[in-house]
Amino acid sequence: MEMVLVRELTRKYTSLLLLAGLFLVGCQGYKPMPLQPEDHMKQWLERTPRSEGVVEFARKLSEEDPGAIEYDPDDGIDLAEAQLIAMVFNPKLRLARKRAGVAAATAENAGLWDDPSFSIDVLRITESVANPWVIMPGLSLTIPISGRLEVEKSRADALMQEALVRVAGEEWLVRQEVRDAWARWSASLLAAEEAGTLIESIEQMVEMTGRLADLGELRRTEAGLFRIENAQRVRELAGLEARALSNRQQLHMLLGLSPDAPLELLPSLDVFVPGEVDIDLTMSNPELRRLREAYEVAEHSLQLEVRKQYPDLTIGPLYETDQGQSRIGFLGGIPIPVLNANRQGIAEATARRELARAEFEAAVEILEGTIAMTRIRMTALEEEYGELVRVIGPMVDQQVADARTLIRLGEAGEGGTLVLLESIVRLHETKTRMIRVLMDQALECSRLEYLLGPGYENDSTWIQDLDNEETEVTR
Repeated sequence: MEMVLVRELTRKYTSLLLLAGLFLVGCQGYKPMPLQPEDHMKQWLERTPRSEGVVEFARKLSEEDPGAIEYDPDDGIDLAEAQLIAMVFNPKLRLARKRAGVAAATAENAGLWDDPSFSIDVLRITESVANPWVIMPGLSLTIPISGRLEVEKSRADALMQEALVRVAGEEWLVRQEVRDAWARWSASLLAAEEAGTLIESIEQMVEMTGRLADLGELRRTEAGLFRIENAQRVRELAGLEARALSNRQQLHMLLGLSPDAPLELLPSLDVFVPGEVDIDLTMSNPELRRLREAYEVAEHSLQLEVRKQYPDLTIGPLYETDQGQSRIGFLGGIPIPVLNANRQGIAEATARRELARAEFEAAVEILEGTIAMTRIRMTALEEEYGELVRVIGPMVDQQVADARTLIRLGEAGEGGTLVLLESIVRLHETKTRMIRVLMDQALECSRLEYLLGPGYENDSTWIQDLDNEETEVTR
């Protein structure tokens, strides 16, 4: 009996079976791709500033923008060149671009029609008849008359645009992170250099006070203070050198290079203060740009949920064999949006759109306040640096010079060497504070540059002007 059914199906529906097989041939296959950590580790260890990807990226930039930096790793890597390397190898950027690739793949295949559906019903008449089989095959196709697919496509495109804007924001953020790490590393080098200078001065005083103590012209307890101070400063220098190495390793990580990658970095602690700018922050600030695109996604999402309440038409041919008699016909169906009408989806999408609007508006308010706070801190740092250069620095210079003169003339009196030690330490503290202020200023300027986003020009060089007033402190 079963063989009779098989022969009947094969005889009458061979063409349909062949068509179904043809559809299956068009399906995609699966190919596994296992992880290869050893190969990746090898490639990572081989990365250098001279890698082909970096050089090619720099070449394309110079072709598109004649004013772009001239990339030359042979003379050392400066800040701008380090930022360029980070654009190629930074791990966070590589991940962000891969995520954008997912959104692009979704957009490329969004808005497609649903596959046709083939169905077949097979019944057998239990009574004894000549042809007991009732066979009803059907082929149905959904016609998207609601316009849902067009909205799905536009929403996927909006999601892809949001992903691209997110990548641009990540790139701008990585540039800031490289600037910040560069400032901290450069400042740590300066601080270590200054600590070494202080140790040299104290070691000379240790030798001098030791001789005076041997001659009985200075108490040994007083001479011992210089040895203690020297030991403490040596320990401080070791900590500063370790901090500089750690900050340098942070740069290696941001640039996507291994700890042992050959990298000759050129330290700098430049401060560029962005002046007042006339730009549309909603189109320039990376976060506001992303939130603007997120709102567009929310708009398309609501539009899609609204379209979902409208029915799509399902149609197709129908064929039936009943007791040896064949019939052909037509099947059709359409949902009636009466009981559900996608009310829940529409309500949720409406609420999400309002949330996206509120997030954008709140971010605008927070951004304006953050920019104002950053400028206040920058002004305070500017005033502090100016006072260190113009007021405190010359006073400390004069104090050290006077103490040395009195000791040289033998007029320092009791405790004169301690006065000189205190003066030299104050000089060191003043220089260290200047380095710290310069670093803080660089970090605040970097933060302001990130908040403003691309598309403005720096117009202030007050740090360079102040440095022209050279004293022992500024040297």
